[in-house]
Amino acid sequence: MVTPDHLVLAARDLDSDAAWLEDRLGVALAAGGKHPRMGTHNRLLSLGQGFYLELIAIDPQAAPPGRPRWFGLDRLDLPADRPRLIHWVARSDDILRDAAASSEPLGELLPMARGDYRWRISVPADGHLPGDGLVPTLIQWDVPFHPAERLPDSGCRLMKLEGFHPQPAPVKATLAALGLAARLDVHACAADEPAQLVAYLRTPRGLVELD
Repeated sequence: MVTPDHLVLAARDLDSDAAWLEDRLGVALAAGGKHPRMGTHNRLLSLGQGFYLELIAIDPQAAPPGRPRWFGLDRLDLPADRPRLIHWVARSDDILRDAAASSEPLGELLPMARGDYRWRISVPADGHLPGDGLVPTLIQWDVPFHPAERLPDSGCRLMKLEGFHPQPAPVKATLAALGLAARLDVHACAADEPAQLVAYLRTPRGLVELD
């Protein structure tokens, strides 16, 4: 079974973009941690049971990872003044089975650790975003707890997730193969427009759109 696990927002600078996001949503982000294997660090926000938002950035104090970072962070063209919603991650209870079922290759299945968390995650060797960000990365938590359980309830909830892609058919086919067709509304956009992911959140500031 595959279910949505978290949203991924990429930041140029974790502190300044966290401040922007907190002001936009009207809630504080929780401390996350560092990922030495990828040279990144993050902050987190609960979006309800079993689901959260991750704000992630390249850690300027980390050693180079010696491989492309996950989520395409080495090659992204990010706004100078705010983070950008680039991707989503889906939780699997059998990542070997579900990665094999995907009609788009999702990459290597890498074991990861942070604190007492242990997980496996799909990462393409060149670090690119599957489906230009619309096909989710797969994750399997190898511990009996989930990050969302340890986050304070922010009162924020995902109301809708939609994507736009110049060639939506392969994205829709992959989502269907993973059992996620109903989780992301995929629409066609112009051939010269980039793919885009948009999330609509209910927050203390009202309905907020993140893209």
